[in-house]
Amino acid sequence: MPGPFYRHLSIFLILWLGWLGACRQVQAAQLEAIHHHESSADQLEIRLLLDHEAVRPLTFTTDHPPRIVLDLPQTESGLKQKTLWMTNDLVHRISAVEADGMTRVVISLLKPTVHQVSVQGREIHIQIASEKAHQIPNLDLADMAMLHHIDFKPDSQGGGKVRIHLSRGGVPTHIYQQGQEIAVDLFNTRLSAGLDEVLQTDFIPPIRKITAQTGAHGVRVVIQTMANFTYLAYQRNHIHTLAFRPSPVVVQLDQPIVEGTYTGEPLSLNFQDIPLRSVLQLLADFTGLNIIVNDSVTGNITLRLRDVPWDQALDMILRTKGLSMRHEGNVILVAPTEELAAREKLELESQIQKADLVPLRSALIPVSYAKASDLAALLKSTDNRLLSERGNVSMDERTNTLLVQDIPAKLSEIRQLIRELDVQIRQVLIESRIVIANDDFARDLGVRLGADYYAGGSTNLGLGGGLPGDMAWDPKVGQTMIENPAGSGNQALLVNLPQTLATGSGGAMNFVLGKVGQHLLRLELSAMQQEGQGEIISSPRVITSDQNKAIIKQGMEIPYQEATSNGATSVSFKEAVLQLEVIPHITPDNRVIMDLKVNKDNPDFTRAVLGVPPVDTRELQTTVLVDHGETVVLGGIFERTQARRIAKIPLLGDLPLLGVMFRQHQVQDEKHELLIFVTPHILVDGQAAQAAGQRRINPLK
Repeated sequence: MPGPFYRHLSIFLILWLGWLGACRQVQAAQLEAIHHHESSADQLEIRLLLDHEAVRPLTFTTDHPPRIVLDLPQTESGLKQKTLWMTNDLVHRISAVEADGMTRVVISLLKPTVHQVSVQGREIHIQIASEKAHQIPNLDLADMAMLHHIDFKPDSQGGGKVRIHLSRGGVPTHIYQQGQEIAVDLFNTRLSAGLDEVLQTDFIPPIRKITAQTGAHGVRVVIQTMANFTYLAYQRNHIHTLAFRPSPVVVQLDQPIVEGTYTGEPLSLNFQDIPLRSVLQLLADFTGLNIIVNDSVTGNITLRLRDVPWDQALDMILRTKGLSMRHEGNVILVAPTEELAAREKLELESQIQKADLVPLRSALIPVSYAKASDLAALLKSTDNRLLSERGNVSMDERTNTLLVQDIPAKLSEIRQLIRELDVQIRQVLIESRIVIANDDFARDLGVRLGADYYAGGSTNLGLGGGLPGDMAWDPKVGQTMIENPAGSGNQALLVNLPQTLATGSGGAMNFVLGKVGQHLLRLELSAMQQEGQGEIISSPRVITSDQNKAIIKQGMEIPYQEATSNGATSVSFKEAVLQLEVIPHITPDNRVIMDLKVNKDNPDFTRAVLGVPPVDTRELQTTVLVDHGETVVLGGIFERTQARRIAKIPLLGDLPLLGVMFRQHQVQDEKHELLIFVTPHILVDGQAAQAAGQRRINPLK
């Protein structure tokens, strides 16, 4: 009797203990806290604390965006905050999301890293280091996993699943995409003896080939595809799965989305007929924002998004359901568009009614740099009225003060506006230089040839030309034998082609060529050469404030007479001045845009008409953008005049050698060059008076 009783009791105890053990295994663990410790700028340790003995999580990584994902099976999330924001150089934030009895911990990285996962009692340790650190220890060879088999199972939608069979679970992985290839790095893993380098080829789409290679830290599996695709990677127990799907067809919109409009972090969502409020809750958990959803927001939605900025995803979801959102700090209100518009309209009407009842207040606002009259005109402008309907503004020119009367809210806005407008205007020193250079050269070579004849006795005969000359020489009586014109005392010459470059200038040489019988030949050579070089430099400069015109000029006013309408004459004046007129504008990047007008006028009294000289005008008008302190050439004019003239007696002037006695040769070469330079200087506080008092500031060379 005792034997069977104790035997049945033992069986009962064994079954009860087994049931307790099964219940203990089935009971879900709870993630209680997440701690982190930063040992250096390149290393970080994250610890996940559970209330039960921890098991090794399923881990994989992504490159775009860089993340480390840990799946904790049969684990609930007991965290008060689902997102932990970090302030280091490796990790941006840590998020924990619970679904289907499993908790997924997502570690968002700031840059590519390497990591190591280990389990110590109730804690899961994740050691993260930058790729350049390489200080994460490898596991022992005894703890390495074995890659047994890789297979591919296609589906009817043109996709399929690649399954990597390992000897155990919890193998750390790193997944990244290069073009149409997916690389899966399995750390601390080695190939089984029966596997080749090329595992399988000629798969049906989308897979073309799968290869596996043993590296320094484990095994790398490379999956080559045939077409564009999307994929999802996950690990359950000892099988690592990559699910492939064909990429959706891209529809070209009439209005393309402008790049840079959305700046949120990319996320991926794939739900079928999920409640809209649940999607908004997921976005709130992902972004860390506070989202208030109106009670009228209902319905379900089906969406499939991959690597889409979260703000773009939220915008598209709201527009699909006819909803709108309003931001206030870190709180987002979501409601139907019609309800938000009606609510804002009521609030605006309430504010208008309240403004009609608020008592008016008066304020004296002193103005330091601007003119009170200009600001008063701006406040009262009908195009952009800044006062309320009951507001008014006046000014005191003596103290440059504004007297504003309006409701308190408007007074605060006007004070802020005047504070931003009444600022010290930056000043600019504009220095210009006008250079006029002349280079003149002229040469004139002439000849005079004459002949006299004296027969003797009382009879004098002469032989000469028909042009007047200036050689009055007679070997006997000392008088000219033929005068032209009569009574002038100038002897008529055979050849009279002297230099005419400058009358009364130059030099001459007289030769007596010889006497043939009673005939006397005389020759005079006259020559003139002029060379001149000149440079006129004018350097006007002026200081003015931003956007204000400045004019500086120096010169004279030339009087002249003109007829009036009643027939009388009056005296008018014409300016001949050196003038610089400029309107500068300082750009935000400390450059200067200038509207310039430069004049350099010179009266020429040598060519005066009725006592009024003509004016040589040099003028430039332009708009130019110049860096601070930079010198630019605004413009220039180069003129060159070349002349070569020969005056000669036909036939005789063409004779070899002797022809020089019957011709005049003149050469002229004139060069004129005008250059205009400008240099702007942006002045800081205290430099204006110093710059104005300097005799020369940064002269142009």
